[in-house]
Amino acid sequence: MNHFWSDRIQSIGTLDSSRKLRFSDRFQNAYTELFRLEEGTRILEIGCGTGALCRALKRWYPSAEVVGLDRDDAFIDYARERNTGETYRKGDATALPFADGSFDVTISNTVSEHVEPSGFFGEQRRVLRDGGVCLLLSARRGIQHPAACVREESAFETEIWERVDADFRRAAKENGVGAYALNEMELPATMEKYGFRDVETHYLAINLTPDDPFYAPEEARDMINANRQNDLDNIERMESVAPGAVSRADREMLARLVNERYDRRLALYAAGKKQWDVTLGLTMLLRGVK
Repeated sequence: MNHFWSDRIQSIGTLDSSRKLRFSDRFQNAYTELFRLEEGTRILEIGCGTGALCRALKRWYPSAEVVGLDRDDAFIDYARERNTGETYRKGDATALPFADGSFDVTISNTVSEHVEPSGFFGEQRRVLRDGGVCLLLSARRGIQHPAACVREESAFETEIWERVDADFRRAAKENGVGAYALNEMELPATMEKYGFRDVETHYLAINLTPDDPFYAPEEARDMINANRQNDLDNIERMESVAPGAVSRADREMLARLVNERYDRRLALYAAGKKQWDVTLGLTMLLRGVK
């Protein structure tokens, strides 16, 4: 069973909560105007994780056949339990378990930077029909400003995070995180190199500001709790990334301190005391044709 990514790089909770926010129906028009896909199409998502994007695609294109693929068993199990009509399979992005020309569309979200390009693009081109579309979403440097009440960190916490920092970096490197990252000029050129034509580049800014009145209270709370989930999951992963480096009692104390800070943030929101903390995700979206 392969749980390496979900155990040591990005947990189920963090991945699912962040992707559900970014692929909320609030942003449907922004995505679909650039995707330009037809109903009834057959779509393969490569590196589907917990299935958040697959579920969004099924909502946005109800008659489409949506297939998600990931190499992490925990992600696939989670996605299958929550499927809304999609299909999920375990597999490798560089050896797709599908016949030639079997899909109309391939799509990936923050995957290309972790996979060797010739296999990644070559396999997508193989499984696409002639005239099929390759969609690639790649995270760019955005903006993140946490609320002051969340940024507070005790000397106890600082010391522990400094203690395990090298271990977290090593785990990322060992699993090839970001090993094949390409810049904004290199990505479209690489798609062309591996046989895609009519390559387009677009940029989407996803603004997740809880205090913005654009968002309903439930959405605002989800944004705050998504950041909480990320911080708690980093603590949870300590034992698998740096075994024995931090005691269970210290990890429990870290989690308690994190929860106290985010509880204060939620209380400030409920009281109407705006903090204007923001996460602005910038996504580069490329569209190429086989």
